[in-house]
Amino acid sequence: MQEEEILGKAYDARLMRRMLRYLKPYAWYVVVGIGLSIVVSAMEAVRPYFVKVAVDVNIAQKDSHGLLRTTLLFLAVMILRGVLQYLNTYLTQWIGQRTIFDLRMEIFSHLQRLGLRFYDRNPIGRLITRVTNDVEVLNDMFSSGIVMVFSDVFTIIGILYFMFSMNWRLALISLSVLPLLFYGTFLFRRKAREAYRQVRVQIARINAFMQEHITGMMVDQVFSREQHSYDRFRDINALHRDANIKSIFYYALFYPGVDLVGAIAVGLIIWYAGVETIGGSVTIGTVMAFLQFNEMFWRPIRDLSEKYNIMQTAMASSERVFRLLDDTTLIPEDPAPLPFHAVRGDIEFRNVWFAYNVPEGGAEPEWVLRNVSFTIRAGETAAFVGHTGAGKTTIISLLSRLYDVQKGEILIDGIDIRRVPQADLRRHIAVVLQDVFLFSGDITTNINLGNSEISADRVRAAARVVGASRFIEQLPGGYHAEVKERGSTLSVGQKQLISFARALAFHPRILVLDEATSSVDTETELLIQEAIKKLLFGRTSIVIAHRLSTIQSATKIIVMHKGEIREMGTHQQLLALGGVYYTLYQLQYKDQELPRAV
Repeated sequence: MQEEEILGKAYDARLMRRMLRYLKPYAWYVVVGIGLSIVVSAMEAVRPYFVKVAVDVNIAQKDSHGLLRTTLLFLAVMILRGVLQYLNTYLTQWIGQRTIFDLRMEIFSHLQRLGLRFYDRNPIGRLITRVTNDVEVLNDMFSSGIVMVFSDVFTIIGILYFMFSMNWRLALISLSVLPLLFYGTFLFRRKAREAYRQVRVQIARINAFMQEHITGMMVDQVFSREQHSYDRFRDINALHRDANIKSIFYYALFYPGVDLVGAIAVGLIIWYAGVETIGGSVTIGTVMAFLQFNEMFWRPIRDLSEKYNIMQTAMASSERVFRLLDDTTLIPEDPAPLPFHAVRGDIEFRNVWFAYNVPEGGAEPEWVLRNVSFTIRAGETAAFVGHTGAGKTTIISLLSRLYDVQKGEILIDGIDIRRVPQADLRRHIAVVLQDVFLFSGDITTNINLGNSEISADRVRAAARVVGASRFIEQLPGGYHAEVKERGSTLSVGQKQLISFARALAFHPRILVLDEATSSVDTETELLIQEAIKKLLFGRTSIVIAHRLSTIQSATKIIVMHKGEIREMGTHQQLLALGGVYYTLYQLQYKDQELPRAV
């Protein structure tokens, strides 16, 4: 939550320049909006002047025709002002929505490019807060701040112009209460600033808590933790409520305070103007106009205080958003990439060292892989086995270049994968993970992932090969059956079959199975094993499995232990060694007669 604690400056020129960059495509619309604001402000400021003319000229001279002309002109000005204000409000909101759309798309695109290291250290709730709450705050600034502030400023300027042009002494009397207003605004601004920070902190905590506990709802229910989670959420929600109430308290105090200052100004105007009117130096129309000017003057003052808070919050939100956009946790592309099209599927890890976290100051990292070297020829099936944490899944992440190695090289067909475009590399690799993720949509889009090059016939063919067609065709709608969020209506085994069909539909040269059959029943596993024998012919395949029965036919079995390769060979060769693989096999089949180590 440290980022949420940032208050930020009331105005930061560097951040403002970056924010204004998003208005650049709509510069002419902004100019039109500012122009409309000036015209609307002028029409607003001239309204009391019509009252003065009607009272001091038309009514005083008993000119009924002149009074009618003044009234009709006043009505026409107000109608035109209403139309222009509508256009101005619509235009400013349109500008705000357009800029926020562009900003959100830029953030989402940036999130797609960031490497997995970024997601390892940033909770999802915080990122959701960036894309929703923080961006929405910027929307308030773009739509209600930058353009509409001109309306308030020019309204104040117009009112001051007419007030001083009518009676400069009366104008000074009515403005004599400004020091009270400035002092009250200073206090309000300081208190509201802290209150806004607390609200921002608490809403970020709510987002993070909700994301985590909705995702882990099954654990809460299975272990009867509902009341515990409810109590924790009640405490967090109460802090958010109290922070909002605190901010509401300051607003509830500030706005009546402004009205009180305005009332004092009215009293001074009536007192001074009454004395002067008796003496004949101030007309009744002037007094009426000043009373209206006074009422109008405080409204934009309050609006400017509100816009100050919008600006304050926007600066803090923009700092967090731009910090996200400036994050360089990217997998870099080679500036002169090599072509990577006709892939055979030869894989080589050459003296690879890798750690997820590299400490600063030259300290030794906690290596997950240590000097790993192996070769898998095109068309071979290589299996990786070992205890949990041995580094098996890390091998897959590095092969797909989701992370970059610190030392060594990974080559496909003799080409360092850092020299080829990431999109081209991953186009030739398909991965079936143990934890299957399905998107909301239908079965077909979860297999082809929206790729127009994968036809419906190709989707059905992939599903038939892996045995998924049997249950898919029984679903209401078949291949167009609705898939709920994260595939909640499907069993774990069904989701794995869909994931397997997804991988096969892309016709990869390299197929990776990470515990792909660990959650299916024996019958389904046999179907998948049969499909693997047919479809992996001519493809390079990597299989990670705890069930040693699923990898006995692999061309090569690589045994990992504490980030290092301890043994390598076929099933029979490794059993004959009587080493780590033999021990793993013995643990799984302790009730069966095992071949003796030679």
